[in-house]
Amino acid sequence: MSERLTSLRLSRRSLLRRLGHAAACGTAIAFIDEASFAATTRSSEAHRHGDPIRLNMNENAYGPSERAAAALRGSLGLVNRYPDSADPLLGDIAALHGVRPEQIVLGCGSTGILRMAAETFLGRGSKLVLAAPTFDLIAEYARGVGADVATVPLDQQYAHDLGGMLAHADDSARLVYICNPNNPTGSVTPRADLEAFIRKLPATTSVLIDEAYHHYAGASAAYASFIDRPIDDRRVVVIRTLSKVYGLAGLRLGYAVAAVEVARALSSHRLSMDVNIVALRAGTAALGDREHVRLSVQRNANDRQEFYNQATARMLRVIDSHANFFMLKTDRPAEVTIEHLKKHDILVAPPIPSMAKHIRVSLGTPDDMLEFWRVWDLMPRHNMEM
Repeated sequence: MSERLTSLRLSRRSLLRRLGHAAACGTAIAFIDEASFAATTRSSEAHRHGDPIRLNMNENAYGPSERAAAALRGSLGLVNRYPDSADPLLGDIAALHGVRPEQIVLGCGSTGILRMAAETFLGRGSKLVLAAPTFDLIAEYARGVGADVATVPLDQQYAHDLGGMLAHADDSARLVYICNPNNPTGSVTPRADLEAFIRKLPATTSVLIDEAYHHYAGASAAYASFIDRPIDDRRVVVIRTLSKVYGLAGLRLGYAVAAVEVARALSSHRLSMDVNIVALRAGTAALGDREHVRLSVQRNANDRQEFYNQATARMLRVIDSHANFFMLKTDRPAEVTIEHLKKHDILVAPPIPSMAKHIRVSLGTPDDMLEFWRVWDLMPRHNMEM
């Protein structure tokens, strides 16, 4: 611990020298909280054993709940078996959201749901409308079934430009994809704006709302889930995943909530037994552990605030995030920063063409983030474009 604190103090002195003592004393010292870096975690242990620090996949760095982990251990003796009935998990998801089990569609991660949606709603002569940048895997699936893809840049607040998207929503637009909070920006598009947008869409256009980061956005007054506060419109399909707040990314488990007839259509494109037996058991356990969800949300809020504090102390700009990652503005091309971090065994997301001087950084454990900022401070300073 003494070595860790010494390293932190040196990092602080280096930071103060770089920012200028007079400007930084009132900010950097107040922002850097040594206590927040005290915990030793699985992620930092992995780094000490030679693995890179993974700040590139928006994972829950703290892992699943002990209840889910126990279910995982208990399921290991079943891996020689094909998946059994998904009814218990479907029932738990339905009860959680106050809907019927027939409205739930399971998938191999939320990406499995995206593939099903493309195959259900799209085809040759149809069109997908989505933002840019966003989580655009569904665009690949859309092109795979012969559909056209129309992308609309985010607005100046990094929300979906709903007016621009509406302009592309002609009779050929069979599907609109909305990631909210959005990946990679972490920004939220206000619920009221989305409702007005949906009302103006053609009757033949369905809306896929990806709420992968739902739990992290709960404090935003502009945000409300379309599951928790549904609208009476069968065109709306909502996606959730157990990869984020539940910490089960490696098990690949996601689901959609839709009208019964829409859920049935989506399910017709499911791959047989695409959700494995371990995911079924662990998913049921994870959904039942409300305390772990609360703790994960609180940890993320604390880590998000600390990242903002550290960025502010260095006079860096970030996009206001409602997720478990940040878009951080650099003072050089993103590729240069990404390569510097990679040389020091820190992985962040690939560059985004439309945001040439931003990098997306997933929130890791306190130890992970301490190392991130230590490595960041090794870069020579450039003139910051403000």
